[in-house]
Amino acid sequence: MESLGASEVFATWVGKLLRPFLLELLERKGNTQPMEADLQAAFEALWPECSTKLMVQEPWMGTVRFKSLARYRPEEFEAMVLDPMGYLSERFGGGKFKVNFYQGMNFVATRNFKPEGEAKWKEMPELQED
Repeated sequence: MESLGASEVFATWVGKLLRPFLLELLERKGNTQPMEADLQAAFEALWPECSTKLMVQEPWMGTVRFKSLARYRPEEFEAMVLDPMGYLSERFGGGKFKVNFYQGMNFVATRNFKPEGEAKWKEMPELQED
């Protein structure tokens, strides 16, 4: 299977999720009424600079916290783009997952997923951040 390009990713749930950020970005550049082509071009410029962090909600000391499971660059995120529920379910099992998108160190957007099934992630080590 050939790798997804930024234009293909833009046509998925990822493009829809990042749309408000793109609109704000274009507005700051003076484009207050962008066309769809402007949004797609802004996405294509942004996508290579993005990373995603996958976390899962878990009980912790009488409250909840988010356990970091993985960090992805755009080229590593294709399976999640194409079938997020299937990817999460197969690799991590069931749970309440959060996918955060970043441009460099700056937070861009988040999306939650809740696949059913056994929580495979419970046995996985937490991602150690540098």
